[in-house]
Amino acid sequence: MHVILIAGGWSDEREVSLSGARKIHSALEELGHEVAFFDPASDFKNLLNVARDADFAFINLHGTPGEDGLIQAVLDKAGCPYQGAGAAASYLALNKAASKEVFEDKGIATPDWQFVTHTQGPDTPPELELPVFVKPNKGGSSLGMSLVRTAEEFPAALAKVFAMCQSALVETFIPGVELTCGILGGRPLPLIMITPKQGAPFFDYENKYAADGAEEICPAPVPEEITSLIQAQMVTAHNALGLTGYSRGDFILTQDGTPYLLEVNTLPGMTPTSLLPRAAAQAGLSFAELIAELIRLGLEERGR
Repeated sequence: MHVILIAGGWSDEREVSLSGARKIHSALEELGHEVAFFDPASDFKNLLNVARDADFAFINLHGTPGEDGLIQAVLDKAGCPYQGAGAAASYLALNKAASKEVFEDKGIATPDWQFVTHTQGPDTPPELELPVFVKPNKGGSSLGMSLVRTAEEFPAALAKVFAMCQSALVETFIPGVELTCGILGGRPLPLIMITPKQGAPFFDYENKYAADGAEEICPAPVPEEITSLIQAQMVTAHNALGLTGYSRGDFILTQDGTPYLLEVNTLPGMTPTSLLPRAAAQAGLSFAELIAELIRLGLEERGR
């Protein structure tokens, strides 16, 4: 097939996108596809025409555009199939506050939260008991996130977010173990346990993408009943958000065995250190086989 590989873009996660695209490009060629690279940051005005001539689009964008559904909406207009969630579901999942409403509606535990917009300003007082995380409401890779331990730190953390976007999500800090659960074709993948290194208080940008940034154990060494519970909750969240193809959810497991769902990613990272490819490998899929399966699912969902 003639596949356009869409990566780069203009978000703060551009370099992560490009890094993953290199490995995806090699896998697509290994699978026998003709691959054309497309960067919306430099050629967005030609996306509709380029997509009309393609058999499939493989999207490897993070943040906006990509996870906000914009690219998917244009591809839908062009009639070009692609992997993963559609436009509306992508936007819903990217908006952390909106997706947490969906989690709560489905009875899935998620940390208490406060939504703050730039119109309220950085002097907005915290409504939650400290410490809290302050993060961009739409974004990923832990960019712009702060762990706030005192009320005096709160305005600076909000200002940091508002320098990047117009709304912030404030979330109660819940101590525990970080676990991630991927979904592929509607089925859960093995859990991964993440332990940040280098004394980091949380799984930040450096820990996510440095080769030795965190210890990642797959399958996660947790009781089978915890694994089954988190996998079931992830399937519920995936379906409730209207996602298709694949996704990856991040959880905190407390000492008493309660899992809290933080967020769901609709375009999980595909770098050599990324989590979903590791979980897929544990389930028996090579990287190329994972790419092939994502294409198969995309064609099944919206093939011509």
